Amino acid sequence: MKKISKHITYKEATHSNYAKQYKIANKPSSEDIENMELLAEKVFEPLREWVEAPIRVNSMFRSLELNSALKGAPRSSHMKGQAFDITSMGGKTNLEIFHYIKDNLPFDQLIWEYGAEPKWLHVSYVNEAENRGQVLVTKRAGVYHTWSPCKNC
Repeated sequence: MKKISKHITYKEATHSNYAKQYKIANKPSSEDIENMELLAEKVFEPLREWVEAPIRVNSMFRSLELNSALKGAPRSSHMKGQAFDITSMGGKTNLEIFHYIKDNLPFDQLIWEYGAEPKWLHVSYVNEAENRGQVLVTKRAGVYHTWSPCKNC
């Protein structure tokens, strides 16, 4: 079985129920695969080691056609294999994972997606020189706010 990293298979990184249902090709280029491998090496695997439990990859690579069909951001990092959306499967909560990434791992963007506690997290990684370390929170589609600490977070 082809692997992106120790804990992410190629199938998991490219899977999309929507693409399957609507017969949309979701095939990354070799450069996209290299980006996915780097993202996994720098962010996912260190995170997975800390969590000590599986983490669901909801979305990683998206082809241009798939991203458009899903109404994704026109310049989404998913289209380059430089982002993933993840959800805790136990071990740690999404909130704990959010804070761990924010405080311990390199990233370009970390987005808290919806809710008093994040329903899922979006994390992107470009490279050490270009990562912005941008932390955002979204409460509704398309509306992002810069994250700031709160009493209950």
